[in-house]
Amino acid sequence: MMTFLVWRLKHISDNNFILIVASVIGLTAGLAAVTLKSTVHYVQQLLQQNIDVTRINYLYIVYPVIGILLTVLVRKFVVRDTPGHGITRILRAISKSSSRIRKRYMMSNMLKSAITVGFGGSVGLEAPIVVTGSAIGSNFGQFVHLDYKKRTLLIGCGAAGAISAIFNSPIAGVIFAIEVILTEVKISKFIPILIASVSGQLVSIVLLGEDILFSFKLVDTFSARDTPWYILLGIASGMASLYFIRITYLVEGAVENIRNQYGRAIFGGLALALIIFVFPPIYGEGYESIKSLLQGNEVKFLSGSFFYGLADQELIVIGILLLVILAKPFATALTLGSGGSGGVFAPSLFMGGVTGFLFSRVVQFILPSSNISASNFTLVGMCGVMSGVLHAPLTAIFLIAEITSGYMLFVPLMLVSAISFTTISYFEKHSIYTKNLIEKGDLIQYDSDLIVLSLIDLKKIVEKDLLTIHPDAKLQELVGLVKKSKRNIFPVVNDRNELEGIVTLDHIREIMFDPEKQANVVVKTIMQKPPAYLNPQEKMQSVMNKFELTQAWNLPVIDNGKYLGFISKSRIFNAYRKKLIRQTKE
Repeated sequence: MMTFLVWRLKHISDNNFILIVASVIGLTAGLAAVTLKSTVHYVQQLLQQNIDVTRINYLYIVYPVIGILLTVLVRKFVVRDTPGHGITRILRAISKSSSRIRKRYMMSNMLKSAITVGFGGSVGLEAPIVVTGSAIGSNFGQFVHLDYKKRTLLIGCGAAGAISAIFNSPIAGVIFAIEVILTEVKISKFIPILIASVSGQLVSIVLLGEDILFSFKLVDTFSARDTPWYILLGIASGMASLYFIRITYLVEGAVENIRNQYGRAIFGGLALALIIFVFPPIYGEGYESIKSLLQGNEVKFLSGSFFYGLADQELIVIGILLLVILAKPFATALTLGSGGSGGVFAPSLFMGGVTGFLFSRVVQFILPSSNISASNFTLVGMCGVMSGVLHAPLTAIFLIAEITSGYMLFVPLMLVSAISFTTISYFEKHSIYTKNLIEKGDLIQYDSDLIVLSLIDLKKIVEKDLLTIHPDAKLQELVGLVKKSKRNIFPVVNDRNELEGIVTLDHIREIMFDPEKQANVVVKTIMQKPPAYLNPQEKMQSVMNKFELTQAWNLPVIDNGKYLGFISKSRIFNAYRKKLIRQTKE
């Protein structure tokens, strides 16, 4: 390996090497996407061959429970990782782990999501395959000893290759990598991402041809007279996005409160199965259901449900569509919260498609002469809700434009995406991927100073060279410590290693040379309480806020009531300077 690295440094420039590596990562991510997609669809076909679309099917109650239980068992005994949102995990790795993603994520998410989605879990394959591609990029970068910035770039390459392959949409792959994964990237870094995205698409074309995850040929053109309706759809999409995010967090959090993982899996699986039993379109990713709506085939959309045969009842269909929209976030949250594996990419597209179709049906019902295109509103609704849920308006626009093989809907896509994003941004400042990370301080966007500051580990800069004194000690003993110490602060610590206060040279300067005071004054009578305390797990932004509020130069660090040491501003500034120099070099 070292021989290769030395040869590479002599014969291949860094820029050319990154281009070569980007193409390899794109090809590998594309192959992984094709493998996952083919596996899941094979499992779904195998399980659904016993389902009769003309009657109620009780197998819908069995499959999701089995899938989630199998996923939990595989997670515990095979891949041995922890549950969580995949893309959130990538963002955390970039922010807090120097873009190092564990090797097992190159395979674990594929295996778990294949089981979950194959057995009907109401989530998507996109996030797992993005995690796989990103993990491939990160580990390849580690293998050839690339620095943090280049590893991060390769993570974006893996993500772009994955999205490009699974949707046959290279532009959307590039924009997704830049808009969601790499929030700060220079124009010069576009080329490796472009190459990775094209490489992923080539694999998909060669191995799958037209059999991609989702595609649709436009049948209706855009009519400018429908613009007011698209504006209203943009607002509706933004509100649907808000509903999706709020319900997903609420339900997922409630399910995760069940301590026993098998009990949680059974409860979540049964609740999910009940929803799917009543609303079969929610089964799996839901792309086939969306295709039914795009074709105007409500009969197929309602197949296998209680409502089969009621497709000619317009008000009933409108009510069912509304209930499906309301139920979808519950199904997604139950799948993820109970132990299933998948992402919210597909659920947001599904919910957007149903929202757009429902909107068109309501308009047609109220104004029969409006004659608006149900397929166009379905596609644009997919763009609107995806834009709101992911906070990725450009990705949503180009994805729908590419999967429809044309740009005839570009104007309404831009309009609805922008309005939806603006609407949800009023209520939710962050995407479903970044919300928890930002609230916990694990991700900082668009502030280079705070980003560098967040890289400092508080536990590594605790100063433990301060000499401590017992609260019952006399001043004479403290004076003896003053002679030995190079510091002017003396923590007052009791027998249980608890900090009771501090004494500084300023506190004793006037009495420290008085023999009578030295013999009679007890330390606890002259100590003072620190203005604030720090915790070793505390975020650096909180630490700096405490220094700013107290105007102190040194603050003590307490862990579970026990004294650890002190943090000084000078030590923080020194650590910040070192991190900044390292970031600049990389």
